[in-house]
Amino acid sequence: MRSLLSVLLMGVPVTLILALVGLTQGLLQDSQRRQQNTGADIIIRASTASGVVNFSGAPIPEKVVAKIEEQPHVRLAVGVLNHSIDPPLVITGVDLARFDRMSGGFVYKQGGPFKGPNDMLIDEAYAAQAHKAVGDTVTLLNHDWRVEGIIEPGKLARIAVQLAVLQDLDAATGKVGQIYVKVDNAANIDAVVQELNALETGYKINTLEEYVAMYTPGRISGVKEFTVVIMAIGVVIGFCVVCLSMYMSVLQRTREIGILKSLGASKGFILTIIEVEAMLLGAGGTVLGIVMSFGACWLVRTLVPASIPMIVVQSWWPTAGLITLLGAGLGALYPGLNAARQDPIEALSYE
Repeated sequence: MRSLLSVLLMGVPVTLILALVGLTQGLLQDSQRRQQNTGADIIIRASTASGVVNFSGAPIPEKVVAKIEEQPHVRLAVGVLNHSIDPPLVITGVDLARFDRMSGGFVYKQGGPFKGPNDMLIDEAYAAQAHKAVGDTVTLLNHDWRVEGIIEPGKLARIAVQLAVLQDLDAATGKVGQIYVKVDNAANIDAVVQELNALETGYKINTLEEYVAMYTPGRISGVKEFTVVIMAIGVVIGFCVVCLSMYMSVLQRTREIGILKSLGASKGFILTIIEVEAMLLGAGGTVLGIVMSFGACWLVRTLVPASIPMIVVQSWWPTAGLITLLGAGLGALYPGLNAARQDPIEALSYE
């Protein structure tokens, strides 16, 4: 029972590490996919834009969109406006007709495109999370919206409304938050970026490939530090659990240790026995933690699939395992040394 509890407790930090990585990687991969499927080649953001995503704000005059379309090799430019409602969830205002020309349009699972100014499109993940269907009313930004269509996830936004309506609600008439640019030929992308930079607009101009490459955990404030803290907690928990478990094990096996030493077992042999058992506990904790991470992923994706698109990151399994084994090995060191130093005569007489 002690061993089973030790394995369970050591599996908890493994689950924490894998869940944290799964949350961040899932969020980033989902954002990457939605940007890549816009059909754009270049993205233009305000110079004040922080991080990789503009959750809110409309600092770019809409007339810039028309100016960009006048440039050579530019086929189409589409301005959008984002408004954060519950980060990372945002409402995106978009000119649907122009966006359809650029991307090929949303894939409708139910319903269809906007019919009126208060219509809203939501993807399947948000529909499942909010328990909404076509025809239902959603209240966001102190405004009642009618769900006109449910779309396939993975393109631009989870929640889309008409650009002009969101501009009015945000007091941002005639402004957008970012601009997607479609080039006539992929070979001209770099040339168009140079032309746009030559305009000296002061905006951040990146190819979509460059922009998507920015979606890394290091770009999200505090994630890297938080991951390090969780790893440190994992080592500490593994150390404490194994130290206590193996210390009790040594006390219970004092006579057995005395018999081994009286038969000629060296201190290194005794220490090795304790360390091997600790490593087995660590390995069991790693396996259990991985199994529990699948359960955590299922639970999160069931409850909040739109807010937290969590995934299982298998590449982190070895790292989580090494962290657990490190804590287990360090935790078994003191009980093992204590067992190795025991006098065989005293150990044999131990009751």
